[in-house]
Amino acid sequence: MKWAIHQLAKYRDNGMTLDEFVTLQNVKERNPDVRSISPVHVEGHCTFGAAQMTCHFQLSGTLILPCARTWEDVEYPFEIHSDEIFSWSENASAFDYDNFHIVEGDVIQVDPVLEELILLEIPLQVYKEGADQFKHEGGNGWSYTTDEDLNDLQENDQPKLDPRLAQLAKYFDQTDE
Repeated sequence: MKWAIHQLAKYRDNGMTLDEFVTLQNVKERNPDVRSISPVHVEGHCTFGAAQMTCHFQLSGTLILPCARTWEDVEYPFEIHSDEIFSWSENASAFDYDNFHIVEGDVIQVDPVLEELILLEIPLQVYKEGADQFKHEGGNGWSYTTDEDLNDLQENDQPKLDPRLAQLAKYFDQTDE
């Protein structure tokens, strides 16, 4: 989405209502973990001042991310609410807020802001339903073991004493005479 500033003057009195679907494929390029993104439903309302526009955005959509255990696709729905300010004032550089965006030129580019909002919502790890029951047999030269399985194996495998050293073990059990 992008809007020319001079075309937004007609919305100055009542504001501008948003309700559209936007394709934000750059999210996949900016975060390689994102396998796919659905068209994002953007709803909101924008109001205008002399040299700025304030928008309340409601974004909703679905990301496809890899499961942290199985590496299978996981659908991750998101819903984001955010207030963003776009300013084309000459004094706009004095403000330093996260939701404050300086407009360069005569066109307001909204897509990079929407992409950034979505990227901030991506969790570090997602798990597919039933991934905690994942059992993998292993492969060529490797195997899969959980911490619980490893603890059980270590408890069952008591260290076996070398028969050649059996007499040495008895040495410490003797009392000095």
